[in-house]
Amino acid sequence: MGEAIGGMLSSAVGVAISPLPIILLVLLLATPRGRADGIAFAAGWVVSLAVVSTLIVVFGGGERTGGGAPATWTYYLKLAIGVLFLLLAVKQWRGRPRPGHEPKQPGWMATVDSFTPVKAAGTAVALAVVSPKNLPLTIGAAVSIASSDAGGAGQAVAVTLFVVLASACVLVPLGVYLLGGDKASATLDGWKTWMAAHNNAIMATIFLVLGVKSIGEAIAGL
Repeated sequence: MGEAIGGMLSSAVGVAISPLPIILLVLLLATPRGRADGIAFAAGWVVSLAVVSTLIVVFGGGERTGGGAPATWTYYLKLAIGVLFLLLAVKQWRGRPRPGHEPKQPGWMATVDSFTPVKAAGTAVALAVVSPKNLPLTIGAAVSIASSDAGGAGQAVAVTLFVVLASACVLVPLGVYLLGGDKASATLDGWKTWMAAHNNAIMATIFLVLGVKSIGEAIAGL
């Protein structure tokens, strides 16, 4: 189980370090339906990560060779993901905001006042598992779990920990809002500003490390 947990930790951190869900959640919580929209957003994020990672682990771990080794295709997938991580690292680094420039935010964020809980949950699904940043991270984590030597129970624990850690970007701000009282808004605004300013550099480093790690594990497995 240790191998399964260790293999997904860096990917979980990469998903958790996501400024868009934090910024959007802070904006949603400031609307008249803030509590309902925020809870729906967090639920959509958690459930979508759980479904995608579980499906990949089930199908990736269910096909093994006679010696109990993971299916060969999981290593090829890990190799492809590693290359994609390196490309994303370059893109993130080149896209970082220059000194004195504010990071650009999507125009649709200006429409959060009209969000319903259903739309908030759907947006969370898109940001969690459809975005070009988080989808390869989620797949990479699930493939690492599936290709580990952990049994079914160990893989289930690893998937659960991945979902919890990767959801920190929505669960922690929501918890601050629900429990933080009068100081919650100032705290969340500070997190939002810091994440938006430094996200690209942080993600470039994480993608670089993950890319090298995934390629190395794939080559070793093949």
